[in-house]
Amino acid sequence: MLTELPPVLRPAVTLVLGGARSGKSAYAEALVAGSSSALYLATAEAHDAEMAERIRRHRERRGPRWVTVEEPIALVPALKQHARPDRPVVVDCLTLWLSNLMAAGRDVAEETACLVESLPALAGPVVLVANEVGLGIVPGTPLGRDFRDHAGRLNQVVATVADRVVFVVAALPLVLKDTAAHVS
Repeated sequence: MLTELPPVLRPAVTLVLGGARSGKSAYAEALVAGSSSALYLATAEAHDAEMAERIRRHRERRGPRWVTVEEPIALVPALKQHARPDRPVVVDCLTLWLSNLMAAGRDVAEETACLVESLPALAGPVVLVANEVGLGIVPGTPLGRDFRDHAGRLNQVVATVADRVVFVVAALPLVLKDTAAHVS
């Protein structure tokens, strides 16, 4: 199964990609399971009962050991504030963050660049979760296609700066990139 890395051997930035219900969030959480504490930076907002239930199930699965900070838009300031060497941060998820940015009329390219620039300088390890939305059908509306395109570009640039990139399918991880594996 999953081998937990001691905190000093954890990659600074890990990107966990996957489709809906692929197991990516549980995998990301398991990566930091051996830590005495972990911070969950949640980007979701409960705008309806179904989303509120999803959030409740995620919290229940994580349990009381996790500190949860909800930040739907100001992700970079939240990461800078909460990242510490002794407490990994799991961001779940970049795709909802992107959706929130678009709904708020924010400049997605500028926000993405700010995130990518901040990641290598964070004070502690971060695991970022994102949906891979480009494997399905072409969305039927301009907004849907714009969202898919922004998500693809966001995943690409984050993967570029990430030390490790993992694609999760049917709860099975496939490591796409691991710069630590090449260090002797």
